[in-house]
Amino acid sequence: MYISTPVDDAAAAVDRFFRCLDDAEAWLSSSRLRLNPAKTQVLWLGSKYQLLKLNIQDVPVLATSVKIVNSARNLGVVTISDHVTVVCRSVYYQLRQLRTIARSLSEDAKKTIVQSFVSCRLDYCNALLYGISGGLIQRLQSVQNAAARLVTGARRRDHITPVLRQLHWLPVKHRIDFKLAVLVYKSLHALAPPHLSDDCPNSSLRWDVGTSGRPTFTRVPCR
Repeated sequence: MYISTPVDDAAAAVDRFFRCLDDAEAWLSSSRLRLNPAKTQVLWLGSKYQLLKLNIQDVPVLATSVKIVNSARNLGVVTISDHVTVVCRSVYYQLRQLRTIARSLSEDAKKTIVQSFVSCRLDYCNALLYGISGGLIQRLQSVQNAAARLVTGARRRDHITPVLRQLHWLPVKHRIDFKLAVLVYKSLHALAPPHLSDDCPNSSLRWDVGTSGRPTFTRVPCR
């Protein structure tokens, strides 16, 4: 559950959050399910400067209160740096396991296994990684490079770009950009879930050449 709010309206957002949880609990009860406050985590997301302005340390959840945490797990995703650390640790473990049998496998078999156990982890929720620091991107890219060398048998000194091109693998940063581009395209063409499509009104760009002879772009709403 996500609520966007200015810092000055944080208290009102907490009250809105409490009411939303009540509605969620009522819906779950109708299906003979329960919301477990003991497993509920709440955190503030924002810049360090904005977070310093907040003095709310706990929020009400049903009949109890939950303390604000610095990182929270949601579908396997924690804070970005923690998420990158977990992904790198998990993938390197899978690569170490695969390296013991790599010589007995064909390149196609290794590629299939790496796609199943490595690439899927790099791609999981990677749209959230858009705009992260170059250092975090490089950590993920190092993981992909190691996987590519394992599949092809390339040496550590070999340039990695031709290896990735041979495997038809986009680098990590381009995989993130591609994921977002596909998501935005589907949202603009009503191919995505309604909660995404409704927030992306379609528009087109019209090319006009003014008196200066330089082209200018005007965004024209389509609906």
